Amino acid sequence: MKNQYILFEMASGYSLFHVKEVVSIEALLKESTIACADYGRFHSMVSLVSFAPFTTADMAIENISAVTKGEVTPFLANFLKQQIGSKKEKSEVGVADPALGQSIKADLGIACVFNDGMAEIARWIRYHIAKFIPELKDVDITQAQLGLAHAFSRTTVKMNVHRSDNMIIQAISLLDQMDKDINTFAMRVKEWYGWHFPELKKLVNDNCVFCRLCVAVKDKKNLASPEMLQTVTDICGDEDQAKDIQKTASISMGMDFTEPDFLNIEAFAKRVVTLTSFRKTLHGYLVDKMNVVAPNLAALMGEQIGGRLICQAGSLTNLAKYPASTVQILGAEKALFRALKTKGNTPKYGLIFHSSYIGRAPKEHKGRISRYLANKASIASRLDCFMDEPNRVFGEVLANQVEDRLKFFETGQEVPTNQEIMDKAMIAYKESLGAKPDKKRKREDGDGDDAKAARKAEKKAKKEKKAKAEAAEAAPTPAVEEKKKKKKKDKSKGESMEA
Repeated sequence: MKNQYILFEMASGYSLFHVKEVVSIEALLKESTIACADYGRFHSMVSLVSFAPFTTADMAIENISAVTKGEVTPFLANFLKQQIGSKKEKSEVGVADPALGQSIKADLGIACVFNDGMAEIARWIRYHIAKFIPELKDVDITQAQLGLAHAFSRTTVKMNVHRSDNMIIQAISLLDQMDKDINTFAMRVKEWYGWHFPELKKLVNDNCVFCRLCVAVKDKKNLASPEMLQTVTDICGDEDQAKDIQKTASISMGMDFTEPDFLNIEAFAKRVVTLTSFRKTLHGYLVDKMNVVAPNLAALMGEQIGGRLICQAGSLTNLAKYPASTVQILGAEKALFRALKTKGNTPKYGLIFHSSYIGRAPKEHKGRISRYLANKASIASRLDCFMDEPNRVFGEVLANQVEDRLKFFETGQEVPTNQEIMDKAMIAYKESLGAKPDKKRKREDGDGDDAKAARKAEKKAKKEKKAKAEAAEAAPTPAVEEKKKKKKKDKSKGESMEA
């Protein structure tokens, strides 16, 4: 029978327990929990083998984070090797997470067990842990758990201040939802107030202005006063439109409302006006966030489309990892899978269809410009994700490239190469950061025509000298001398033979 152990991880460190009587413990757990609550009886069946404390808070958070991911840290590996290394073939270790057990078996070759019995034993070990390890007091254990819980929560939801793309995801999602809600509520206000003043919705198209008029005017009879005419003019921003509203109100066919009706309409219209105001504030917040987190993508695609791309991808890092072909159809997954299922044509564009570049492109070139735009958007997202200090320099350059491509499709005008444009963009980026140019580049830029001519002459002289040296080495003189020597030797041999 194999030796049974239980690995118990806590905020203070790792502990390894030896289970003496597995069968009796499982039977005991089924019978009653009162027996396990007795430390004396429980200690007779489970004993502490070793305890490895965490020396620092960083060490604790590193090990516990690895355990939650099912990974084995070097500290845990050394601990298990020291305790079970020589007898691992005859031992089994109970773990609280099957993923951790698989990692231990793969890395250390120690068999691991995960079942209900081991989970119950671990629960009672946690209950008696202060008695198993007298050095750890209840207060110390509680403080360690509290500190580790706060640190672990911070690392779980931790975001880089300069890469707070989650704020963009929440903002763009809320912005889309608010657009739907404001439109729905405004339509409800128009339909509701339309029973009293049905002609107003034809004179005023803006939903926010309509709701503000409902709050200010209430009863259409109030429009006859000069003060109300001035109020309507201030709201609409057009005196002629205000006079048309006043004139139409005098001949309106709407029904009369009671005071409670006006109060409810006013309260609901105020809510729509408040939502519209908050929507403008939220849009400004999104613009500011995009200029901080993804300035190049915002300069190329716009804040809203760039934010939707990040939201659809899940994060800026995920968007940066996508190839341009995926960015091109991002947001058109339903059409893509339908095309794959029916073996039809796949979509040419997804969210980037709302870009002004594709709207301005001719019909026959929409697919080409969408592919080109997706390529530039992929580059912009990677620049924003992996640059230390991103700004709008590259995004504006990429936007100009798309503009040049549109002109090329329309007029056939040649565009500069990508290498030339990126070189200029890199120089502009360094200047925007206030970086000094390289010494080599500075020296070359400062040289005159005479210095360049001197360098060329020097290079030419070196080449000629090298060519002469190679020609001298390749000369056949030594070979001729060797042939003459051989002839002399052969002649002397012939004379000796004749003698």
